[in-house]
Amino acid sequence: MVVILMGVTGSGKTTVGKLLSKDLGWRYFDADDFHPPANVEKMRSGVPLDDADRAPWLESLRKLIRNCLNQSENAVLACSALKESYRGFLLIDENVRLIYLKGDYALIQERLSKRSGHYMDPKLLDSQFDTLEEPEGDVEIDVSLSPDEIVKIIRSHLGL
Repeated sequence: MVVILMGVTGSGKTTVGKLLSKDLGWRYFDADDFHPPANVEKMRSGVPLDDADRAPWLESLRKLIRNCLNQSENAVLACSALKESYRGFLLIDENVRLIYLKGDYALIQERLSKRSGHYMDPKLLDSQFDTLEEPEGDVEIDVSLSPDEIVKIIRSHLGL
């Protein structure tokens, strides 16, 4: 199984993803690590990515997911997956499950103001919320909960 944790920047995907993968003994991947250098530089400069920028990134993530499934390797992938079309491209099998880490703008903005060492310019939060197409029918978890509580909810929902 591959679990994709999705949400805007600052929603806790990395924190929850690392905790969940450690708890389950699964591999952890951060989609941010798969961006080409040009994308990282755009985001560092405060320039939002467009669909053309994201295409090679999404392709590499789809390949990663396919490889995990082909090797029967369980994994957790932290990935913004803000648009329905991106999620449709990544949800390639019934063994790929989506968890939406949802937070309101004020909470996420507060978190980003305290974050350091990440290339994503906090000024891009508006574009993240503008781009976000909230998933319907998938698991939605309030990110105001503690990471440990979120992991428990995910495990319960997935029967793990």
